Amino acid sequence: MSNLRDVYLEEAEELFKRIEEALLLLENSPEDSSSLIADVFRSMHTLKGNSGMFGLTKVADFLHNLETLYEKVRSDHSLLSEDIIECTFKSLDHVKKIIYDPEIEEQENIDENQALTDEILKILKRTEEVSIDLHSIEALSGMVSYLVFFQPKHDVFEDGTNPILLLDELAELGKSKVFSHMESKALSDSFDPKVCYTSWNIVLVTEKGLDAIRDVFIFVEDSAMIEINELFDGDILADQEFHERLPEVDLPSAPLSFDDFRSLIEIDRPSASGDTEIEVIPETTDSSTEEKTEKTESTPEPATKKAPVETKKTSTSTSSSEEPSVYKNKVKKLFDKNKTASSIRVSSDKLNELMNNVSELVTTQAALALFTKNNFDPTLDAISDNVEKLTRQLRDISFGMTLVQVDNLFSRFQRVIRDLSSQLGKSVRFVTEGGDTELDKTIIENLADPLMHIIRNSLDHGIETAEERVKNGKPETGTIKLMSYYSGAKVYIRVEDDGGGMDPEKIRKKALEKKLISKDDNLSEKETFDLIFAPGFSTAANVTDVSGRGVGMDVVRKNILDLRGDIQVESELGVGTSITLGLPLTLSVIDGLLIKVKGTHFIIPLAEISKCFELDRKEISNEFNSVIVLDDEQLPYLDLRKEFNLGMEDNPEVTSVIVVHKLGTKIGVCVDSIEGEYQAVLKPVGKYYRDQEFISGATILGDGSLALVLDAYKIVERKMSKQKVTA
Repeated sequence: MSNLRDVYLEEAEELFKRIEEALLLLENSPEDSSSLIADVFRSMHTLKGNSGMFGLTKVADFLHNLETLYEKVRSDHSLLSEDIIECTFKSLDHVKKIIYDPEIEEQENIDENQALTDEILKILKRTEEVSIDLHSIEALSGMVSYLVFFQPKHDVFEDGTNPILLLDELAELGKSKVFSHMESKALSDSFDPKVCYTSWNIVLVTEKGLDAIRDVFIFVEDSAMIEINELFDGDILADQEFHERLPEVDLPSAPLSFDDFRSLIEIDRPSASGDTEIEVIPETTDSSTEEKTEKTESTPEPATKKAPVETKKTSTSTSSSEEPSVYKNKVKKLFDKNKTASSIRVSSDKLNELMNNVSELVTTQAALALFTKNNFDPTLDAISDNVEKLTRQLRDISFGMTLVQVDNLFSRFQRVIRDLSSQLGKSVRFVTEGGDTELDKTIIENLADPLMHIIRNSLDHGIETAEERVKNGKPETGTIKLMSYYSGAKVYIRVEDDGGGMDPEKIRKKALEKKLISKDDNLSEKETFDLIFAPGFSTAANVTDVSGRGVGMDVVRKNILDLRGDIQVESELGVGTSITLGLPLTLSVIDGLLIKVKGTHFIIPLAEISKCFELDRKEISNEFNSVIVLDDEQLPYLDLRKEFNLGMEDNPEVTSVIVVHKLGTKIGVCVDSIEGEYQAVLKPVGKYYRDQEFISGATILGDGSLALVLDAYKIVERKMSKQKVTA
C-alpha cells in the first residue's frame, strides 16, 4: 500500500505543478484563457479522482468545491477573476499539506480547511448570480445530442474501474438512453467473472459540451475504446418517433454504429400538407444551403414564424461530403492494441541500482583492459576493445536515463517569485530560457535551495521598487531571467536581474568591518564580489523575513562546490547582477586524465584541462615567483610534489605540466608523468581525506589500486591565495 501511496504523491506533485503553471500563465496571458482553464479543470479533476481512489475522501471533498468553481469558470470565461486565482493558489498550498494529514486532524489544517471552503462557496455563490445575469438575455437551450460508444478492455476490472459508475456520471450531464452489448463468449462455458465482456452505446442529450463528456472517461482513456460523435443538433430524445425506432436496451448482436443511429433519424422536408416531423434551426447557414432550400420548399413559410426554418433529410445513402456540419465537432478516440507506451515510470531506486552496476562494470572493464595490456593476445585484445565500446554506450544510455530537464526545476520558482514580489510590493517579470537543458537528477535535487537563495536575493536586494526604477529611468517592472545552456562537458545556469547591482565599495567596507580583509589588500572586482560568499556577510541595512541575516550565500557556494561545480558573480552598479553556476552533467562517472606523482596516481577531470606540456626541469624558470612560460604566455604553477610534501628526490628530468582552467583563471600543474585518459567511477573519500582541500573523491583503477580525484577549483584557489600573500 505504501508503494501505491508513493505513486499518488508523485502524480499529485506533477498535477500541482501543471495547475500552478497554467494559473501563472492565466495571470499573464488572459487571451489564452480557454485552453488554460481547461487544463486547470482537467488536472483538478484528476487530482480529485486520484484522492478519492486512494481513500483520501476529505481531500477529494475539498477539491470537489474547487472543481465545481472551475466548471463554472470554464462554462463562462468572463467569470475568471484575480480573487479566484488567488484563492486557487491558497487552496493548492492547503491541499499540499492535507495530503499528509488526510483526516484533517491538525487544528491548523482544520481551521484553514473551513476558511478556504467558505471562501470557495462564497465565490461560487457570486459566480452563479453573475452567470444568471449574463445569460438572462437569451435562453439556455443549446442542447446537443451525442452518441457515445464505450468499450472497456477485458482487464479493466483489474485496476479497480467500475464502468457502471462511469455511466452514472455520464447520465448526470443530461438525458440519456443506454444500450448494452455483451459478447457471445460471456454466455459460454469459458465465462470469466474477472473479464469485462460488455460494451455500451449511450445517446446523451446535454448542453455541457464535448469537454464534459471526455472528462467522464479521463481515467480510462488508455484502457478502453471511446468514441464520441455529435448525433443531432438538438434534443433527439424529445422526438417520440425516434424512440419508437430505437432498438431494445440490450443489443442482441454487434453494437450499432454511428451511421446506424443516424439512419434512425428521419428528418423529412415539409410535405404538401405542411406537416414537418422535425424542425431544425441551424447555427450557421451558407448560401448554397439557402439556395437549395428555396428550390425544394413546396409551401410558403407560415406568417407566424419569427425565424427562418431549414428542414433537412438525412439517410444512410448520404455521402460523408453531403452530411451536415455535424462532423465538424466529431471526436474519436480509438484504443490501439498494438500501440506501445512512449515512456514508463521507473522507481528512482532502480535507476540508482542500475547506475551503481554500470559504474562497477566500468571498473571491471578497466581491469580487463589492463590485463589485456599485460598479456597481449590479438583475440583478447579485440574482445577487450569491444567490451570497452559497449561499456561506454551502456554508460551513456544509463546516464541519459537519469538526466532531467532543468525546466522541472525552473517552473517551481515562478510561484515563489509571484508570491514574494507581491509581499515586497515589487513588480517583477520572470523569464526562463533553456528549460530543455538536461542535468543529472541528483544535481537537480540539490540545486533547488541554492537557486532559491539567489532568486530571493535578486528580488529583495537587486530589483528596486517601481518608484526607484522610474526615477532611475527604468521600466516600472523589473526582470529576473533564469537561463541554462551547455558549454563543453558542463551545464551553466545563470540568474540575471536588471536591478541596482552591487556596489564594490560598499562590499569592501562591510568586509573591513567584519575583518574579512585588511586595508592593504588590493582586491580585483571579481575578488571583491566573491566576498559575498563569506560566512555571515550581508550588506542589508535591515533584517527581514526574506534576507539580511548573512545566511545563505556561503551555503550556496558550499552546495555548488559539493556538486563539483563553480560559481561566478558579475555586477554593474545601476545596471544589474548575474550569478552563474557551472555544473557537471553527472556525478557518478567522469572522463579524467590519469597522472602519477612519485608513484601515487591522481585523476584530474578532462573538462577542466586546457593543454598538456612536457618540459625539462631546467626550463622551469623564475622559481621565486612560481611562473612558467607556455605558448608565450606566463602562467603561475603548482608543483604537486611540493604541495603534497612528497619530497623532491628522484625527480624526473622531464616534467609534465597540465594547464588547468577554472573561474576564468589558468594555472600550470606540474606532475611526474601522464598515464592517459581514464573513465573514473567516483567514490566518496573516507574520513582521513575528508578535510584535504585538493581531494574531491576517489576511484578504483583496473589493478585494484586507488587514485584520488583532484579538485581543480581548489587548486586554482590555493594558488591565487598564495600569490596574494606573496604580493
